[in-house]
Amino acid sequence: MNTRLTIVNPVATPRSRADGDRFPPAPRPATLDGATVVLYWNGKQNGLDALARARELIDARFTGVTFVEMTGALGGTTRYLSEEQLDLIERRADAVVATTADCGSCCSWLVRDLCEVERRGVPAIGYTAEIFTEDARFSAQTFGVPEACPVIVPECFSNRTTDEIRAMVDDSFEEVVACLTTDRTVYDVLPEFDSMVLEGAPELHYDGADLLDAFDEMQRRFVVNGWSDGMPLMPPTRRKVDAMVEASGLDGDHVIGDFAPGFGIGTVEKVAANAVMAGCRPETMPVILAMMECILDPSIGLRTWAMSTGPQAPLVLVSGPIADEIGMNRGICALGPGSVSAVNVAIGRALRLIMMNVGLSYPGITDMDTIGTPMKFSACVAENEEATPWDPWRVQQGFAPEQSTVTVNVPYGMTEFFDFQNSDPERLIESWSTLTSHAVGTPAAGAWLIKQDAPLSAGYPFHGTFSNMLLMAPDHAAAFAAAGWTPERIREAIHRRTKLPFRQLMLNQSMDAFETSHPELRWLLDAPDTMVTVNPSAECFEFFVVGAKAGRSQFCFGGTNSVTKPVVVP
Repeated sequence: MNTRLTIVNPVATPRSRADGDRFPPAPRPATLDGATVVLYWNGKQNGLDALARARELIDARFTGVTFVEMTGALGGTTRYLSEEQLDLIERRADAVVATTADCGSCCSWLVRDLCEVERRGVPAIGYTAEIFTEDARFSAQTFGVPEACPVIVPECFSNRTTDEIRAMVDDSFEEVVACLTTDRTVYDVLPEFDSMVLEGAPELHYDGADLLDAFDEMQRRFVVNGWSDGMPLMPPTRRKVDAMVEASGLDGDHVIGDFAPGFGIGTVEKVAANAVMAGCRPETMPVILAMMECILDPSIGLRTWAMSTGPQAPLVLVSGPIADEIGMNRGICALGPGSVSAVNVAIGRALRLIMMNVGLSYPGITDMDTIGTPMKFSACVAENEEATPWDPWRVQQGFAPEQSTVTVNVPYGMTEFFDFQNSDPERLIESWSTLTSHAVGTPAAGAWLIKQDAPLSAGYPFHGTFSNMLLMAPDHAAAFAAAGWTPERIREAIHRRTKLPFRQLMLNQSMDAFETSHPELRWLLDAPDTMVTVNPSAECFEFFVVGAKAGRSQFCFGGTNSVTKPVVVP
């Protein structure tokens, strides 16, 4: 006799499928003779080489073609088309050739552009590396034109020579012509994805010889379907999920928001089910909801880092009395592992599962991280307020002492800041600035040189407003405070000392983008050894005191804008 395990389905329905938000692809002209073709570059490295070759080939094949060059919106501050640019394309263009979709987030942004152009009646293609095929197809469905035309080339244009890029453009040119001049067949049924399973049933059932066997079957099916983070999950039974929903003070069908990149409909029940799977208890639900508000804030750019080839992972910081009330660890091994950090780990893990099963950020389709990072499993800590020599973090962010807050920042990585030797703040600053100056291999380092300041609402926040978060050990905080240093003074000192030669800072940045974004700084091209600040301002450094004794802090570099929200306990 079989035993059945019944659970609440944790997987959200994409908004595009729920609303049937579909738009037909644009009608194609029979020829590009006499056409106006927009050559759009989204700022991705080496994309201009591809566009230059595409222009040569189109010009050789067709007569009387007019070309219009266009870069990312707001003069290159973002990697997508603005409404003004889209309006211009609709009025003037007959076709668009776009590049490049060489990373997970860039692929999504570029396909979004293709879909927006198609919706305005203009055919478009965008170059996409083969590894991002599923990403491109999923994004086309997400943005409502599943017939949109990513042109698949074998390799990324990034890290390729001009000759290699030209060869790929040559080999794909007939497909480019066909995509721009042959009407697209409209799908009667949306294509499925080999490694993504979307299930709409409200409950799921798993059978076994006994309950443990049924539990094992649930684990197996979750791994097969891609719904698991790779570790054993707690079954989100109706009783446990209802307890989490009750702790929220909201109805289970209340929609918190649509979660990028798949724009899954994030109801309280879906969030609660994933929190249960992570091992969270009902009393943590107010913290989890505040965490949701953080990642749904446009300024944090959820779609960008959820899909990126980079190892960005959310770091969750809890400040205030609720941390002790729910049993969070703020001392030794606060980032885990171990039973002492069970609450921290469960909250951080819940965020990853919610990103996967509500936001539909699944590896190989919508999470294209080149290598990955263990930070993606869980990274959540509570402030060691007793060891904080300044105002608590939440007060520094403008909240009252009696309130509790959640902050989310999304760094590229983490490295140790070790200094057992010094109690002199100047020496500590010198030690730390040496470390920060050499965290130069991330897109955030020197990014201000290739981008102007985009508004935070643009959702591409890796320049101008990004934060390097130092998880400051109490001993380091005490040394600064004993000498009368405030967080503001520490920020200014670090910023002044964190410099590199312009030549070195530009090693992994686009010189074309630099000349477009900052023509007033072109003099640096003639003085490449000029020392330049790695970060645009002192505001790019923040400090959160956590941990136990000994001078070992953790430097989390190249993060997003930090978003802080209050915890609301019903």
